[in-house]
Amino acid sequence: MLQRFKTLFFAILLTLAGFSVQATHIRAGEITVERVNCQSKTFVIYVTGYVDLIGGQVTFGGGTLDFGDGSEKIINIREDPRVTILIDEQPIEGGNGVGITRFRVEHTYSGNGFYIIGYTESNRNDGIVNMNNSVETPFYVETMVRIDATLGCNLHLPEMLVPPVDYGCSGVAFYHNPGAFDRDGDSLAFAFVTPRKAKDTPVDNYRVVNDPEFGGFQEGTTNLPATLSIDPITGDIVWNSPGITGEYNFAFIVKEYRKVDGIYYLVGSVVRDMQIIVDDCDNNRPELDVPDDICVEVGETVNFDVFATDKDGDPVKLEVFSGVLYFPDSPATYTPNPSDYQPQPGKLTFNWETTCDHVREQPYLVTFKVTDDPPQGIRLTEYATVNIIVVAPAPQNLQSTVNANRTIDLTWDDYSCSNAEKIQIWRRVDSYPLLPDECETGIPEYAGYTLLDEVPITTSSYKDDNHGSLLAFDADYCYRLVAVFPPPQNGESYASNETCGLIKADGPAITHVTVDETSLTDGKITVSWRGPFEIDQVLFPPPYSYELWRGEGFEGSVTTKVMSISSDTTFQDNGLNTMEHPYHYVVKLFDDNGQEVVQSVAASSVFTNPIPGTASIELDWSANVPWSNNTAGFPYHYIYRGHVDGADLSKLVLIDSVNVNRDGFSYFDDGSFNNEPLEEQILYCYYVEVLGSYGNPNIDKPQINFSQITCAQPNDTIPPCAPELVLLTEDCSTILSNQPCNFNNFYNEIAWSETLTNGEGCDNEDQIKGYNVYFSSTGEGDDSFELIDFVQDTSYLHLGLPSFAGCYYVTTLDRSNNESTPSNIVCNDNCPFYELPNIITPNGDGKNDVFRPLDEFSGGDASRCPRFIKSVSFKIFNRWGGVIYNYESGGENTIFIDWDGRDNTGTLLPSGVYYYTADVEFDLRRPQDRFQQLKGWVHILY
Repeated sequence: MLQRFKTLFFAILLTLAGFSVQATHIRAGEITVERVNCQSKTFVIYVTGYVDLIGGQVTFGGGTLDFGDGSEKIINIREDPRVTILIDEQPIEGGNGVGITRFRVEHTYSGNGFYIIGYTESNRNDGIVNMNNSVETPFYVETMVRIDATLGCNLHLPEMLVPPVDYGCSGVAFYHNPGAFDRDGDSLAFAFVTPRKAKDTPVDNYRVVNDPEFGGFQEGTTNLPATLSIDPITGDIVWNSPGITGEYNFAFIVKEYRKVDGIYYLVGSVVRDMQIIVDDCDNNRPELDVPDDICVEVGETVNFDVFATDKDGDPVKLEVFSGVLYFPDSPATYTPNPSDYQPQPGKLTFNWETTCDHVREQPYLVTFKVTDDPPQGIRLTEYATVNIIVVAPAPQNLQSTVNANRTIDLTWDDYSCSNAEKIQIWRRVDSYPLLPDECETGIPEYAGYTLLDEVPITTSSYKDDNHGSLLAFDADYCYRLVAVFPPPQNGESYASNETCGLIKADGPAITHVTVDETSLTDGKITVSWRGPFEIDQVLFPPPYSYELWRGEGFEGSVTTKVMSISSDTTFQDNGLNTMEHPYHYVVKLFDDNGQEVVQSVAASSVFTNPIPGTASIELDWSANVPWSNNTAGFPYHYIYRGHVDGADLSKLVLIDSVNVNRDGFSYFDDGSFNNEPLEEQILYCYYVEVLGSYGNPNIDKPQINFSQITCAQPNDTIPPCAPELVLLTEDCSTILSNQPCNFNNFYNEIAWSETLTNGEGCDNEDQIKGYNVYFSSTGEGDDSFELIDFVQDTSYLHLGLPSFAGCYYVTTLDRSNNESTPSNIVCNDNCPFYELPNIITPNGDGKNDVFRPLDEFSGGDASRCPRFIKSVSFKIFNRWGGVIYNYESGGENTIFIDWDGRDNTGTLLPSGVYYYTADVEFDLRRPQDRFQQLKGWVHILY
């Protein structure tokens, strides 16, 4: 009772004294942004401040707004007609004298880029505990906007629904959630940042709120230091727990990521600076009871109850914060609404009828808040978040028809969600029972399907001809469909039913490619196949004979005939380097007349790679075959290793098995199978027994094939030395000197010496496995390089490029998969050209009627083509310097300008000399080289 009286007295004192901050001002705030439309680069900027209403001497809205493009605006929201006040010092519920002010400003950006919008205003409120001299410290927040057409149109940045002024009790864990959401469906990530007083300038002597200086301990303890955390996915903030009373500020950033082609790109961010007011109080935090996360199929209704209790028996108020409440179509609802205090246990009912428009990859965050209402003192809160994923329905009624020409026709019903983008067609050999749970969408990796193709969502049929190479004889091909939704929401459906089709055995089918002996020069592989027992013997009379052809690697051309005409259906291939290479084979069928009838689909040997680690070795194996090596009936592959039997250490014996459907084609050996750790000085050798099946009842199963023997030592971590790299591609202008303006066959060629460069910390005599080739379109920083290929040659031709611009480096891999440091970096770049004429005659005779850059059709030649131009901003001036015509490339406007001599009103200009500027963005590798302004004159003649 005494503690509650003290709390009441303190609350009354604060009310009378205006929280002891008569010169008070800003407690918290943020900037949110939305784009007017996708065709415009105009943005609406919302600045929100939370300020003191009691005893305050200064109103919010008299700061500086920096637009991040070199321009800024001195704001006076009550006098500037270009500023719209949306909320003006409106008290927030339960805010104890705290109000909100929000205003909006529009701004147009000139082009693509990253723009940091910052707002600075003096001053923060007085007495903030964890920074120095807060009343003289400016308040600063910022938001980043990215304009980039390649990432789609980003109309909205993250919004936060829960006010950033909250209350806590000393010694009681504090919980908060900002209620953030993104209307476009992008992913959000949360992290703490330091509060600032200006761009890139932190406030003076900032201390985190759980600093030992403030005397906090974890709730219920007197010796465990206080903690502060923010959940990077949900945004839940926990301060366990506040110590001395007072006002504290901290800041966090909400980053917005957009997934494009499987890669997440940062497209925006919002920094919120918030305040927690801590007091002594005799109150227990209320508690929430919410359901587990939910996955729901489109068309189903989400309906559940949330309950709240309070140990002190105080009334409780339940609230919900989420973007799903604001959908224009079929928004979520809840009761009671509006929220109000109710006797505990309190209850809130949430209801949401889902539609196709709600499908997205990321879950919807629905944040629930409970606030108690004690007789005296500070109200305490607790938050809980329920993730709701709306899943699209599976495509229905998938059926297959096998054709005589080794193709399969697929049909299915029209898809029920018209806002989906495409249908993915997945395929595997041999049926696989798939029983996904309610949150498992798409095709799981363990099921062994591969993506065959994608078709528009309006399509309801597909012919599988194996991309022109036809399907394998004797194989049972099985299919499933998945509907995929466009970015930014993305999202995918449940997998469809499975349908299968068995290809007729009217050609040879390879069943085994197994390594018999591992050697650099005398390796042996046995290849076996089945004859065409279902072939039309009238068209192709028996007896039949075969040729066997071989190629190096998992796939590619077969250039070596290893078995001439023979009736055998098995052959051992000798003299191979099975230690370093896999091999693939093709069987050709001949009839009684010696006429080649058909050939099989290629099949490769199994190849195993060891990856040494600390007291361990990891094995990965793979093969490219027309049957399936991960089947429901034979899910296990078997691992053999030497140095097991003390009597014969050279003998390789079975040590373990791997369920490849669950664990993939990988095995980690740390000696745990026999509780004998691997020894660093021992070379361990392995091979893998692989089981597979065509899914054909007429072919014996399982089909068993063995990999080569591969060896590695634990702790072999010394990498090989790096190669020396050179660029072989000719100069860009030389290549293009005789090429037409529409040339787009860009390539780069690099080479390196097989003799490795000497260096510290590398092994110059390692046995080389091959080389990794890395590429970056800009060369800006190590993070910009991506692995594009693994090769065993000492040169690389990079085809299919959008331009010449790019940088490369190469690393060496040894047999233990140790990778060298990067080689030297070599770069190539484009050679932009853009030349404008100085005369036009817009008289309609078809000659020089428009102003456009020279090319091979307008007075230029191939060497003067406009090349590698990304954008053009063009202006025409009269002789007094006035702008009379503007042009921006982009959308339907091209870089060719095609100005017809008219001003912005459409009026034909008289003869004379006019002046122009052209701000040209070149397609060059380095950002500092990309922009150039061209100036000149043009003479209009009639």
